[in-house]
Amino acid sequence: MGRAADPKPGGKVSSRREIVKHGSIAAAALAAGGGIGLLRRPAVAVAAAPSPAQDREIFNFALLLEYLQAAFYSEAVEQGALRGDVRRFAEIVSGHERAHVAYLRKALGPHARRRPTFDFGDATRNQRAFLKAAVLLENTGVLAYNGQAANLTKAALAAAAEIVSVEGRHAAWISDLAGLPPAPRAADVGVPSGEVVRNLQSTGFLKAS
Repeated sequence: MGRAADPKPGGKVSSRREIVKHGSIAAAALAAGGGIGLLRRPAVAVAAAPSPAQDREIFNFALLLEYLQAAFYSEAVEQGALRGDVRRFAEIVSGHERAHVAYLRKALGPHARRRPTFDFGDATRNQRAFLKAAVLLENTGVLAYNGQAANLTKAALAAAAEIVSVEGRHAAWISDLAGLPPAPRAADVGVPSGEVVRNLQSTGFLKAS
């Protein structure tokens, strides 16, 4: 795709290499984590004209899920319960998600929200539970980002287009490992932020900011 636009208001155009550090694949998914007082729909839940301020709302919404995913995969690898291709998936995607967090924090600068705390329970200690949770997180992220695409400015959307495609690969990969169709539809539609919030609240993973 060549070059991706920097999503920061008035920001310069950044190369794909700047977005992807330490050899990780560029990506950042849009969604939120659960927990009392933490899961809020972004202000863009209602229709509004794209703006730099709205980009920040959406990217902070994304950052919650990225924190969640990075912590989830890292803990799963550390726990040592995963085997074979499932462990390889977790190791690789863990690196991707940490890169996503770093990218979003840099893009948001002083506006970046703090990292919450998590409790993953058996989801990082049992391979079957891990697969179920990972399928939910990856597919929700893709659908959530698609749901907010029209609310982003042109610059932010250019970066998001590269970002969400890799999240789609994550979703297909983990679905296949879980014995589910990796590409069940001809097109992925977006979902409203409220549905994203409900999906992630159901995990109970996110506890406090």
